[in-house]
Amino acid sequence: MYVGRDMTELSMMPKTEWDKSELAFFHHSLQQMVPYLNSEGQTIHREIVEEIENRGGLTRNEADAAHGTKVTYD
Repeated sequence: MYVGRDMTELSMMPKTEWDKSELAFFHHSLQQMVPYLNSEGQTIHREIVEEIENRGGLTRNEADAAHGTKVTYD
């Protein structure tokens, strides 16, 4: 379950200030709805994808006993 800021709050901030977990959650959510998104929703999704790419993807540099190498949002 996602526990974090909602899209209303995040939409007032640049994507560069979003946490990786927020980017991962909203990317996953919007990715599932791509066929139904209007142009504004598609733009938001594209900006999220671009920010993820600018940060080098959604992987951690190394795993440890409590964390894998993939960013999770729950």
